Amino acid sequence: MSKYKIFVTLVVCGILLGLLVSGFLRYRSSISRGIRVQLWINHPEQYPEWSISAKERCGNAPFILPTTGYVGYLWDDSFKIGHRHQGIDIFGGTKPGMVPVYSASDGYLTRQSDWKSSVIIRVPKDPLLPSNQIWLYYTHMADPDGISFIAADFAPGTSEKFVIAGELLGYQGNYSGDPQNPVGVHLHFSIVKDDGKGKFMNELKIQNTLDPSPYLGLNLNSHNGSPESPGCH
Repeated sequence: MSKYKIFVTLVVCGILLGLLVSGFLRYRSSISRGIRVQLWINHPEQYPEWSISAKERCGNAPFILPTTGYVGYLWDDSFKIGHRHQGIDIFGGTKPGMVPVYSASDGYLTRQSDWKSSVIIRVPKDPLLPSNQIWLYYTHMADPDGISFIAADFAPGTSEKFVIAGELLGYQGNYSGDPQNPVGVHLHFSIVKDDGKGKFMNELKIQNTLDPSPYLGLNLNSHNGSPESPGCH
């Protein structure tokens, strides 16, 4: 094998090793946060300092916090190697249908006709980059059987209904799509990019979402490597 081919092989192997190490470290941090999530779910009263408060504004952040609870999983967390979490999960520490969820910003709400637990709010001007439009996605607002906890004002099929920051959207739930395998009671919140044609992009792909940290004034990016509870900064 020529020296050039050996060099290229070593470079490729180095890149792959770096990616594997990065993925493992992110996965390990997520495991630590998962342990804290279970502690919170089982005994939230023992960890009041872990909780954020709904409708609080952290410093000069453009958005208010959408619900109360423990921010258990962060943006770009990994629940398994290769997985990348597109938003944040805020666990209320109660039974389903009890912890309110509020709009983090003024905007225009849509709930597609088949959405049992989700709404999305169009924000015409990204407060950090006003030339762009963004979307705020809220989900898991239903019980395991899909009985919705979304506020009655936002029935299935609602389109472009104006809401103000702090308006009640619904309540945290544990809907997963599988009644036999509900998730822990929480809100999943993400900031989704616009496709440039006035539509939201596929939220399931992390490249279509934005790091929510500067929007909420919290360190919500998993790359900080810390399992600690995010707090206002």
